[in-house]
Amino acid sequence: MAETWGRFPYGIDYILRREGYELSQGIDGVLYGNIPGGGMSRSASLCNNLILSLFDANGIEVEDKNTIVDLAQAVENDYIGSPCGKLDQTMIIFAREGMATYYNPKDRSIDYVPIGAGAADFRIVVLDTGTDRPGLEKSTYKIRRDECEKLVSILQKAGYEISCLADIKDDELCEKIMSEFGAKYPDLCDRLRYIFGAQKRFYEMLEAWKAGDIETVGRIFRADGLGLRDDYKISGPELETMCDVVRTVPGVLGERMLGGGDKGASGVMVGAESVDAVKAAVDTAYPRSCPDFAGKYAVHVCKVVDGVRIYEGLL
Repeated sequence: MAETWGRFPYGIDYILRREGYELSQGIDGVLYGNIPGGGMSRSASLCNNLILSLFDANGIEVEDKNTIVDLAQAVENDYIGSPCGKLDQTMIIFAREGMATYYNPKDRSIDYVPIGAGAADFRIVVLDTGTDRPGLEKSTYKIRRDECEKLVSILQKAGYEISCLADIKDDELCEKIMSEFGAKYPDLCDRLRYIFGAQKRFYEMLEAWKAGDIETVGRIFRADGLGLRDDYKISGPELETMCDVVRTVPGVLGERMLGGGDKGASGVMVGAESVDAVKAAVDTAYPRSCPDFAGKYAVHVCKVVDGVRIYEGLL
């Protein structure tokens, strides 16, 4: 049970009771999923769905959806042992069809951002490498989190008033830290380099999205993936093989690994007219490069839909 999906219902029961929710009614559930391999927020989706279902069965109403997010994160952090944040759970709860969902962690606000007029038609294609990825608690993700926290501690002892690396937003401040600590802690400063760049890329990408400039959105998507590979160093050979394959296809706007790293899935932004070419390239090249996963990989074309919710009147 400790290595299966079955540990999640146990964790949800534990967290809900710990937080004072009285559960007198259980549920019989059938789980069906077509989400590809690791890197696609499957555990966050499962936690959100099971918590909402148990609340519905027990007549528990929650006005603030962030409560569900917090409970789902607690299941992962405190029971499973996965050091995940809140982003996956938040997106799964709050997503809106056809919109970008902008989550601000400072005040936990949600804004929905329509794509700008005249944007080229595109698709997000998920490239399941066929690899088995352990939970985040056993992955490089946890190591990287620990490294970031170590650098924060070092900087705090040196007099820098920050609570996390994301607090470093100024170019001059970042360069000062790199100059002061880069030689002694090169790997830790690489983590900062990625996080600092990722924050700048995010706001650039948001403006491009609002303007309908999908080509720039794709370019930033790619640049972030290169940062994850080279500075955060959290990718894996199969993930990068998928990226290398699709990068050669005309019409591909950007590609990168997804999820917590090591194994799982990569993703690609591609013009709608080039989706079939992406599939053909993967079918031709990936089995040659990764023969052990020739019968396991998959290509999934995705779309943005509304977040998870309870359906009424199904019984």
